[in-house]
Amino acid sequence: MKRFTKLAAASFAVMLAAAGAADAAGKVTISIGGAACLCYLPTVLAKQLGEYEKAGVDADLVDFKGGSQSLTAVLGGSADVVSGYFDHTVELAAKKQILQSFVVYDQYPGLVLVVAPGQTGKITSVKDLAGKKVGVSAPGSSTDFFLKYQLKQAGLDPTAASVVGVGLGATAIAAMEQGQIDAAVLLDPAVTVLQSKHADLKILSDTRTQKDTRAVFGGDYPGGSLYTRPEWMEAHPEETQAMTNAMVATLAWIHSHTPEEIADKMPDNLVGPDKAAYLAALKNTLPMYSTTGLMDPKGAQAVLDVFEAGSPDIANAHIDITKTYTNAYVEKAKKAE
Repeated sequence: MKRFTKLAAASFAVMLAAAGAADAAGKVTISIGGAACLCYLPTVLAKQLGEYEKAGVDADLVDFKGGSQSLTAVLGGSADVVSGYFDHTVELAAKKQILQSFVVYDQYPGLVLVVAPGQTGKITSVKDLAGKKVGVSAPGSSTDFFLKYQLKQAGLDPTAASVVGVGLGATAIAAMEQGQIDAAVLLDPAVTVLQSKHADLKILSDTRTQKDTRAVFGGDYPGGSLYTRPEWMEAHPEETQAMTNAMVATLAWIHSHTPEEIADKMPDNLVGPDKAAYLAALKNTLPMYSTTGLMDPKGAQAVLDVFEAGSPDIANAHIDITKTYTNAYVEKAKKAE
């Protein structure tokens, strides 16, 4: 089975070369904010299923430690499209940098605020995180945004906890178990792996289901999507449509197959050595995946509301949230079906 390899810092020049080739018809470089995370599974699975090729696009997937780094690749021109969390588009809009989501694959964010095993019984609420070290995938990523939102909701300063970048997979689990951090914002499969090893694992906040997401945010809240600069989409409408078609087809495939069948299609190095834990995590994650690929306007507005509540700069930016996404490509894909 073809392996999905992480981009090493030394090979960054290779990615730059690939980006140059991205201008060729049908060639696209997609930067991912942590491919081991199940939140990004649809992007990788589409490659494994051959859906990008079927749709007429040659997709080159490049993996990064966190969403902020994958976003930087697109802003810097070394990648074409981000596979990352929609909320980044809101933060950038406040800085007058418009990026636009064109297909949503996570209808819920799947973020989970977890207490490190060594801190069980000592940290029992978000308020207890003041002065503690909390792991996030990378500073400035969606996991970091989520932590700051949780701290503010608990009546604390958003910077009350020290943020430590630990990634999303094995490195995050190791940091938790070795006591390098006191808590972390994780996603599956890391959460389920920890739960399988530590039965008393304390979860402070969970957004893997509609019920939990609404309890945290007061409504639905979109997570992962494919997004990029509007001018890139205008210059590459066929590639944008092809990626959308591939993602819509992949979401349909996910919801018509078993977790075992989905796991069998994923690269071995992303599944990891404990396939049972991966399957358990996947079963927990399945409700998170969109069934349509469409952005819910109310969900997009909820993201803006959360950011405006936590950031005066964003509140004062008077962002038009409708400019941060489009459903046109998904609607066209649906018509083609």
